[in-house]
Amino acid sequence: MIVPLQGYLVVSGLLFSLGILCLVIRRNAVNVLMGIELVFNAANLNLVAFARYGGAPLPGQLFAVFVILIAAAEVSIALAIVIMIYKHFRNVNLDAIRSLKW
Repeated sequence: MIVPLQGYLVVSGLLFSLGILCLVIRRNAVNVLMGIELVFNAANLNLVAFARYGGAPLPGQLFAVFVILIAAAEVSIALAIVIMIYKHFRNVNLDAIRSLKW
């Protein structure tokens, strides 16, 4: 069974919407990071789907791998920052932390 391009775009749109919703509604830093990852995964799905149906799959897949590498680096740095914030403030709620002054 071959899935049409529209199917991939619908799933990608849902992932993107859930990621943005998670960014807007959640105030926990870890949940915000998960929302960012959902947005990145939606972009990756679009890259691979358009590359598959566009005729040249290699450039889209390379861009998707590049986005995955950037997302992994972003998460590792962001989690280190969240751990340091938790050590100092004993809270990772973004509304409770108004300033990053030590």
